[in-house]
Amino acid sequence: MPATSKAQQKAAGAALAAKRGEAKPKDLKGAASDMYRSMTEKELEDLAHTKHDALPEHKNS
Repeated sequence: MPATSKAQQKAAGAALAAKRGEAKPKDLKGAASDMYRSMTEKELEDLAHTKHDALPEHKNS
């Protein structure tokens, strides 16, 4: 599942770092914290590795 915005990709990257032990889970905020708790490492990898050239900064509703 590819990321739909750069913000989502950044949050997934932060959550992935925490899953791998490279960052502290308690330092995560907002969407990154939710992603850390609810997604697997593989799902986070898929979001974080999306090419971001054509992505908007934030997704419009």
